Amino acid sequence: MGSMISTAEAKEPALDGPPAGLAGVQSGFLPPAAAAIAMQSGARKSMTDYHSLPCPVKYEELQREALMSLKPDLFEGLKFDFSKPLNMNFAVTHSIYMGNVEMPMGAPGATLKVPVGTYEFGANLISSKGDMMIGRISNDGRLTGRVKYDINDMISGKLQLQLVPDEAQSHIMGDIDLKGRDWNSQIKLGNGGFYGFNYLQSVTPKLALGGETFYLSQAMKSGVGFAARHQGDQHVATAQIATTGLISLNYAHKLSEKVTLASDFMWNWNQREPSASFGYDYMLRQCRLRGKIDTDGKVGAYLEERVNVGVNFILSAELDHPKKDYKFGFGMTVGE
Repeated sequence: MGSMISTAEAKEPALDGPPAGLAGVQSGFLPPAAAAIAMQSGARKSMTDYHSLPCPVKYEELQREALMSLKPDLFEGLKFDFSKPLNMNFAVTHSIYMGNVEMPMGAPGATLKVPVGTYEFGANLISSKGDMMIGRISNDGRLTGRVKYDINDMISGKLQLQLVPDEAQSHIMGDIDLKGRDWNSQIKLGNGGFYGFNYLQSVTPKLALGGETFYLSQAMKSGVGFAARHQGDQHVATAQIATTGLISLNYAHKLSEKVTLASDFMWNWNQREPSASFGYDYMLRQCRLRGKIDTDGKVGAYLEERVNVGVNFILSAELDHPKKDYKFGFGMTVGE
């Protein structure tokens, strides 16, 4: 009888023992190094608290890491920017640009380069809380502005506008950003009867899922899209699909503190046109080099070198080999 009781007691699971998946680890079936890694992995999984997930990025910033490498600010011609702070919160800016603007022609894909020269005056007002008012006006009558105001930690409002002599190209867009503990959402209202809404929710510590929808009353168009974002310690991967026929995938990997590589793939289902690109972002001691190459045969590079405190020299180049279109630009920015 005593033998049966002792055998039954031996078969009862220990209440304070390790998880079942780690039983083989403690029993000595794995080498010490592999056993330590397995123990740490099991401990992390058992400690995941799905009631304390991180807040994801905004839906419109899903691809921000990849776009830093894949979408450098390429230009053609000469560009000069000067910024002068008048106090801790207010600064004025002056911008001069001399280059070419591409105008579409009758043939599909054909463009005509028209030389232009513009001057732009701006003013920036930024409070210590992060609220801001930014405005720009150019010599050709174009006025652009942006206002951002944080009502509280969960609600903020934004207003963006562009007013030009041609009313058809003028637009106003207002956003209401809502932020929760583990989610981000946005309501968009614009001229022309534009209504939009998006939402992004963290479902694990590294994965966020969401979607968006819009309706344009003047054109009687609407669309729905879905997105996923996975962020690891050194990478960010996103996927988007929309009823408008677009499928987008991109991936950014941080090789080190100075080097980031990125790639993307886009498929237009309606036109049956795929495209892909590869980009890099290299931070040196006194300069930053970004570049990309895509399946259309375009190669671009953007170099920003710090000459002195508050003085940066810029070089830009884009080569379109199939169209034999080559663009080169240089510029300088003065002021922080």
